[in-house]
Amino acid sequence: QVQLVESGGGLVQAGGSLRLSCAASGGTFRYYGMGWFRQAPGKEREFVAAISWCGGSTYYADSVKGRFTISRDNVKNTVYLQMNSLKPEDTAVYYCAATKRISIASLTATEYDYWGQGTQVTVSS
Repeated sequence: QVQLVESGGGLVQAGGSLRLSCAASGGTFRYYGMGWFRQAPGKEREFVAAISWCGGSTYYADSVKGRFTISRDNVKNTVYLQMNSLKPEDTAVYYCAATKRISIASLTATEYDYWGQGTQVTVSS
């Protein structure tokens, strides 16, 4: 059983930056692909970014490509989401998730096995 705890959310002005962290415990972190999802009020949870177990492959939603960067540190058991040039439409609760699947390309939320509790990101205009 893997436990995931997100941190780093907050209130930022449009154009600003935030760095989210997700600390994992209770499992062998390097065996898991990791993803970030977000959910805005009244909307479905949507994919943001994902990274393979070794960090060699990354995937991004078109809406964040070029602005967000996912990375991981398998020594610290932590995955990060660096968010730059934030826009009001990035406002959402951000969740990290872990999957045991080897290929993480195009995975949906239902294909992730473990989830964190989420961290709020609010971007003011």
